[in-house]
Amino acid sequence: MSEGGLRVLRAAAVAVAAAAAVLVAALVLGGAVTEQVIPGIGDAGAATRWGLPVSRTAMDLLSALTVGALLAGAALLPIEGGREAPRLAKDSVGYLRAASWLAAGWAAAAAATLVFTVADVLGQPVTEVLGGNELSSYVGSLEQGTALMIVVLLAVVVALLARTTTTPAAAFGLLALAGIALLPPPLTGHSASAANHEVAVTGVALHVAAIAPWVGGLAVVGAHALLRRDKLPIMAERFSRLALWCYITVGASGMVNVVSRLPSPAELFTTDYGRLALGKIIAWAVLGWFGWRHRERTIPALHDRKPRAFARFAAVEAAVMAGTMGLAVALARTAPPPETGTESAIKTQLGFDMPPHINLERLATLWHFDLFFGVLVVVLGGLYLGGVLRLRRRGDSWPIGRTASWFFGLLTIVIVTQTGVSRYAPILFSVHMAQHMVLNMLTPIFLVVGAPTTLALRALKPAKVRGDRGPREWLTAVLHSRFVRFVAHPAFATILFMGSTFALYFTPLFEDLMRDHLGHIAMMVHFLASGCLFFWVLLGIDPAPRQLPHPLRLLLLFVTMPFHAFFGIALMNLNQALAAGWYNAVNPPWGTTVLHDQHTGGSIAWAFGEVPTFVVLLVMAFQWYADDQRQARRLDRKADRAAERTARGEAGAEEDELAVYNARLAKLAERDRLAGEQGRKAARQPEA
Repeated sequence: MSEGGLRVLRAAAVAVAAAAAVLVAALVLGGAVTEQVIPGIGDAGAATRWGLPVSRTAMDLLSALTVGALLAGAALLPIEGGREAPRLAKDSVGYLRAASWLAAGWAAAAAATLVFTVADVLGQPVTEVLGGNELSSYVGSLEQGTALMIVVLLAVVVALLARTTTTPAAAFGLLALAGIALLPPPLTGHSASAANHEVAVTGVALHVAAIAPWVGGLAVVGAHALLRRDKLPIMAERFSRLALWCYITVGASGMVNVVSRLPSPAELFTTDYGRLALGKIIAWAVLGWFGWRHRERTIPALHDRKPRAFARFAAVEAAVMAGTMGLAVALARTAPPPETGTESAIKTQLGFDMPPHINLERLATLWHFDLFFGVLVVVLGGLYLGGVLRLRRRGDSWPIGRTASWFFGLLTIVIVTQTGVSRYAPILFSVHMAQHMVLNMLTPIFLVVGAPTTLALRALKPAKVRGDRGPREWLTAVLHSRFVRFVAHPAFATILFMGSTFALYFTPLFEDLMRDHLGHIAMMVHFLASGCLFFWVLLGIDPAPRQLPHPLRLLLLFVTMPFHAFFGIALMNLNQALAAGWYNAVNPPWGTTVLHDQHTGGSIAWAFGEVPTFVVLLVMAFQWYADDQRQARRLDRKADRAAERTARGEAGAEEDELAVYNARLAKLAERDRLAGEQGRKAARQPEA
């Protein structure tokens, strides 16, 4: 083995030792492995009490390393081959091959975690679980078992595909697949049962999604430095920019998770869970200092060809990160303090108590913070505003109408997801339908008119390395990809926009999504995304694979919009309530019958279509008029250029279309004049 390989192995051994030491200490101090065995209740045994957190730590570390290796291969190292034939560099391919082995280890650790989890839930020794049929029986019935089984399957797919992947797009696809595989286990833990599980579930998803590329990326960049490979300064700078955003996201989401489980700050010092959480906060602050040190000292030293300081410092930081992940696993195994008071059945299902009788004032004032859509609005608004400011600093202009349209669209998201509307939508079908109509038919119009893709293409800078792909190049590649050409086809966008509504509400899928907070988020994201796709095809300010002429756009609008009216009429004529099990369980005591409320929702769907149709017609009329004006100005400019060339007597210059047309008219007029003169001469001649 080479000297660089030995350095990597030593750094990895130190990181594993740090994770193990912190894990053991936290498990003992938090009481997770010193539980009192109650006679008569099954005991999984010491092997499970220790094996479960150990396998979980191994799973978390290997998942982060897999994501880091894929990230290095797809984004941290420059791409070769140029725009015509982009390909991964040799080191990038090597990291993908390493990701294959790491993903295989990830799958094995997840499988071990699955076995220990079933043993822990059943209270049986792991040997009995492996020897009997409990494992196969309980995997599908336990949420945690199903989540871990999904992780095993996805990790195996990543391991197999990473062995043959050589293109940048495929590498990003594997990175996205690995990112999806990170989410199932944490979303079935403490977050799903927290008092405010809406905030907790979104918070833990953001937390895990930011930790994996941060930890894994640092490990791979550190290994790259220890191996003395090329392009380390580029790799370190790109990771540093990513790490800053990961650090902010981890801190904010971690604080949200702590607040959702520890209502009182004093519990940080008085409970085992709180003390472990406090230790994690301190570790986060220490890692922030490491990041600052990198930016100020070690990364600038790389440009002076001094990689040793960066490598040593990164190895120490990786050990601290590994210890923090061990602490996080111990925190997940430690029960949070129980809530004071009795929790109602409604609060268990909704995450909040039953709101009072609905009226317009309460719809406007009973605000309910939804972390997912709150973060979405802040991110979309911040990125758009940053793009506009960059254009202004560069001296370029950006239409104020597009900016106003974008932020009005974001305002509509806030209105239906953060106000009292979000409190009444889970319990009243009529309010849910109003929320659906706004997100699907009104918000996308203003977001599409805001032209975010055009703004991004103008504001983003080209990649510094020639032939590489930065954010601007990746956006251009996505717009020209076969996938976008397929989904942006008017037929597909229209079918998705219209058909998904019927497929959702008239199948059992609707009730399944309403019962789960993540399912509810997925449903609303689908409404928003399908609406944006359809109106992108219809209004088409941003570049698209196909640009429909204005008459066809008008025809598509009038063909599509009546379907929502038909959907509303179908709802009003149903004699059986949709998702009856859910709405009967959360039916408010002051409300009307579930079926009557459903008919009210149908009338909202039937009447709401007039508003977006009117807005779209105004936008289309303005676009049509503006397009005609641009065409007229273009023809006038070409005619002026042609006249100037003619006046100068330039030979061989291309003739303007309008000039050719005018010349043809002049010839016709001259022919008519000559024919008229000949006719008059013939009339004056005497008859023979």
